[in-house]
Formats: sequence, structure tokens, C-alpha cells
Amino acid sequence: MTDQTVIDLGSQAIMVTMQVAAPVLLTTMVIGVIISIFQAATQINEQTLTFIPKIIAITAAMIVCGPWILQVMMGFTKEIFNGIPGITH
Repeated sequence: MTDQTVIDLGSQAIMVTMQVAAPVLLTTMVIGVIISIFQAATQINEQTLTFIPKIIAITAAMIVCGPWILQVMMGFTKEIFNGIPGITH
């Protein structure tokens, strides 16, 4: 196993992590901004107001993007397992 192999595996792992986390994080960020604008416009400063919409949005994002996230993770895992014989030599 060379240094370049380790660096490539690490960079691929980071890219897969970002791809898997992006749908949920972006959804949460958009909902948070929308609720913040609503709170600023109405001057309702209730901190617990953000939790229920975010939970609903995260659940919807996981339902919609779940199959794609699973496919990305399984593809990366298969690639890692298929590369094991080449790494040991």
C-alpha cells in the first residue's frame, strides 16, 4: 500500500461523506433561514419554533434522498472491498 493509495482512499471517503450529508444539511439550513426570516418579520422570538419544521424537513429529505444515499454508500463500500486484493500486494 503506497502513500498515494491512502490519500486517494481518504479523499474518496471525504467526498462520499459530503455527498451523503449534503441533502439533510442543506434542507436543515434552508428551513432554518426561512424560519429565521419569519421570526424576524413577526418578532416572534420563540427558540422552540424551529424544531418541529426542521424535524419534518429532515424526515422528508431522508425519505426522498434515502435510496440515493444508500446507493452511494454501497457503491463506495463495494469499491473498497473490491480493491482489497490490489492493496495487499
